[in-house]
Amino acid sequence: MTKKIPSFSLPLMFCYFLTLPLLGCGEKNSKKDVEETSVTEETAVPETTDSNKKILFFGDSLTAGYGLEVSQAFPAVIQGKIDSLGLDYTVINAGLSGETTASGKNRLEWVLEDGIDIIIIELGANDGLRGVPLTETESNLQSMVDTVQSKLPDAKIILAGMRIPPNMGPEYTSKFESIFPELAASENIKLIPFLLNNVAGIPELNQGDGIHPTVKGQKLVAENVWDILKPML
Repeated sequence: MTKKIPSFSLPLMFCYFLTLPLLGCGEKNSKKDVEETSVTEETAVPETTDSNKKILFFGDSLTAGYGLEVSQAFPAVIQGKIDSLGLDYTVINAGLSGETTASGKNRLEWVLEDGIDIIIIELGANDGLRGVPLTETESNLQSMVDTVQSKLPDAKIILAGMRIPPNMGPEYTSKFESIFPELAASENIKLIPFLLNNVAGIPELNQGDGIHPTVKGQKLVAENVWDILKPML
């Protein structure tokens, strides 16, 4: 098989463990996290592969597989499913933990390359936890969709739906969740209704921080993605 780009590794701020401080998941990084980030950021631009088609996973630490080996993150699980079917696709994991829609918008063009057939955009949760204005989150997601459509007009887009705890109040929480299906409908792109369906908030499926899925949890996340992705291959 062709080489896969390594994922990035800083912590995600998307916390279903409601008692954690708002910024505790992403700004108090250990020395190890900083060292790992300095290495992965040097390879932020995906390497060219020999595969005819590529699937780009663009997101935060859920995509990056924070706390696990890259081979245990859900994009790698998806690669295994693809390989088992003998399909000629190479998965590129361009997850960067702690990413917001604003930083993702600025980074996206760096990782787009010819040959990308499908891109999965998995961002927004950190915006919600920080209380970023909903119009800003929506605008950034729209900008990323527009960028893909402009630079890679033949690429298919999948948007990963997100939900947040009710810390910001029911109105904000409800409107945040609606951003994803509304954008998917308006742009006629595919939607994963909720990336962490059957995983979020279940202790045995998340690591000790109560935030990031375990190996078993990542496999369930992969199933949520696979339900939407498989018919497109």
